[in-house]
Amino acid sequence: MGRVKNKIALITGAAQGIGAATALMLAKEGAQVILTDINEAGAKEQSDEINNLIPNKSFFLYQDVRSESRWKEIAIEVEEKYGGLNILINNAGIGSIGNVEEENFETWKNVHAVDLDSIFLGCKYLIPLITDSGGGSIINMSSISGIIAGHNMAAYNSAKAGVRHLTKSIALHCANTNNGIRCNSVHPVFIDTPILDDFVGEQSRKDVLQKLGRQVPLGKVGKPDDVAYAILYLASDESQFITGTEIRVDGGISAM
Repeated sequence: MGRVKNKIALITGAAQGIGAATALMLAKEGAQVILTDINEAGAKEQSDEINNLIPNKSFFLYQDVRSESRWKEIAIEVEEKYGGLNILINNAGIGSIGNVEEENFETWKNVHAVDLDSIFLGCKYLIPLITDSGGGSIINMSSISGIIAGHNMAAYNSAKAGVRHLTKSIALHCANTNNGIRCNSVHPVFIDTPILDDFVGEQSRKDVLQKLGRQVPLGKVGKPDDVAYAILYLASDESQFITGTEIRVDGGISAM
């Protein structure tokens, strides 16, 4: 307990899946957590669940991460309520199936807006607040699909690969300015979260999970907590000499 005690953390896409699991884990480890999501009811529900377990540890805000103006507002609201920020977890994301010929351009742009552009915006507008708070940690959610490509995931592969390299650029910027901020990316393989629904199609969810699990050396898909533990490590001072790199939470698939 207490690995991120007295830290203030903002988690996007926190209404479900990895974001919700991460928010709960950070709260249990002592952080004050701010949950944001376009699904306001879902974010409120998760925040209420955390507060029921650990009173006054959680707060939620509506956020469409594609909106630059909303990011500006978030920075102001967080500073007004908490006086600072130590941890930013850019977790919001969506998926899409489609090869380069099939993918709709509007879908392509939306995937990049949610999965990649939002990270640029979040870092642009919250790095000053984290800096003024004495530094901290930024964790950007990529995917093993940002490292290993697939023939029918053009938009998702592109966006998640962009997250990986943007993270390195941000890390070097923060080191160059000596602002006390570290920045790393996390790359999960198949995790049992609602984002898998974007890839299920006409198959049953159970069949898809079994099929995906057979592709992983450890023989199963991951759980949200598997990723949340990696995020917790990067958010904590235990990783104080780690920046500009990635953690693969992939059951060994990238070793093949």
